[in-house]
Amino acid sequence: MTLIPGDGVGPEVIGAAIKVIEAAGADIEWDRQSAGASALKRFGTPVPDALIDSLRRTHVALKGPLETRSGEGYRSINVYLRKTFDLYANLRPTLSFAGVHVPFRNVDLIVVRENTEDLYSGIEHTVAPGVVESIKVITARASRRIARFAFEYARRHRRKSLTAIHKANIMKLSDGLFIRCARAIARDYPEIKYREQIVDAACMRLVTEPGSFDVLLLENLYGDIVSDLCAGLVGGLGLVPGANYGDKGAIFEAVHGTAPDIAGKGVANPVAAILSGAMMLDYVGHPRAAASIRTATGAVLRSGRVLTRDIGGKASTEEMTAAIIRAMERG
Repeated sequence: MTLIPGDGVGPEVIGAAIKVIEAAGADIEWDRQSAGASALKRFGTPVPDALIDSLRRTHVALKGPLETRSGEGYRSINVYLRKTFDLYANLRPTLSFAGVHVPFRNVDLIVVRENTEDLYSGIEHTVAPGVVESIKVITARASRRIARFAFEYARRHRRKSLTAIHKANIMKLSDGLFIRCARAIARDYPEIKYREQIVDAACMRLVTEPGSFDVLLLENLYGDIVSDLCAGLVGGLGLVPGANYGDKGAIFEAVHGTAPDIAGKGVANPVAAILSGAMMLDYVGHPRAAASIRTATGAVLRSGRVLTRDIGGKASTEEMTAAIIRAMERG
């Protein structure tokens, strides 16, 4: 398996995930590779050839956050890797835990985001001085593919409803194509209730009635924004795992940023990375180890006794990791 520790707090939280995976009894052989700012300093490029070669060989990676500067510098490495390996489906399960004090209880959302096109295609040009054009790309192929992925996930996990989120009232061609494709796929899944909602109304409803949603299907940009909003409902990005799936591989990652302000201080929340590791174990055929990690992590969070600063506690990264391992050992 390819291991990408990442930048900032990445090595700390990915290190925690590796300890938990080992404690769960999964025997994983890691091929450690650099990317992002750390690779740029070491190799002169944020995406070394060795990284790409490793991913082509293993087809699976566990990845920490990578630095991407705003408005300058190299393009997002996350976007580059998703497009290079056609990892078209981004999945973010978002679950609340009783021990984490947030306004909502029993949040259980699945965000499915198209991962390869939309405004993230990166097609931009200067029309005239002071005027820049960015092109939004939506295709029927990608829209049908992500809709099929979302409905298959919903069926496999016995989810009851799926909501396609869009802005087709304004972008009638692009978003209109997206929802027409979703409607067509929905006809193959009559047991799953299909709904549609405009993205701004969906955001309002998510922060007032999150329980009214189940599986959310979104284009790339909306999915990026809404998935972070959903994470806020349960305590923040430090609790939410993420996965990027393609037909021939997957990259699993904590969805938070590099957090340079706390890097090296040992206080980062490792839960998102640990739960991403559990998703990876499911994917590579270790469901028992994955279930053990999820059960133990849930028990620690629900107890509310060992929590990192971002979710109202005082525990260090190491203390949170140790608590999860102890919970696994207790069974």
